[in-house]
Amino acid sequence: MKKVLFLFAFCTISTLSFAQWGVSYHQSNLPFIGINTQLGEKWLPEFRIGTDNYVENLGFELVANYLIKSEESTQIYVGAGARANIFGGAVITSGINYYPFNKKDFGFHMEAAPLINVESGLIFRGSFGIRYRFLKE
Repeated sequence: MKKVLFLFAFCTISTLSFAQWGVSYHQSNLPFIGINTQLGEKWLPEFRIGTDNYVENLGFELVANYLIKSEESTQIYVGAGARANIFGGAVITSGINYYPFNKKDFGFHMEAAPLINVESGLIFRGSFGIRYRFLKE
């Protein structure tokens, strides 16, 4: 039920804000795909779903990232959120998005995100990957 509420809240907030959408893929020992939207100039919430595992072991995350620095080609962010199912608990994120091409829709990212779990303790996850923004014309 928590998973459904996370997804519903994310979609509702994103739809009401008419914000810019994006998708991402994060490669790590706990890889995941993400759907995000930029709210205003500073907020980048993202809903994430684990990949490369059995369906019953899917991990779901909802994080709210705050853009510390946002330039045309570079975004630096920190954030926090929650993870459900496998390795469930709190997530603390920090990362960089880099858009090197003339059209600033496709880019790369790196992220460090400790997962705080009551049973397992602290898991430090580092990831890198690609990001695509559906830019408004």
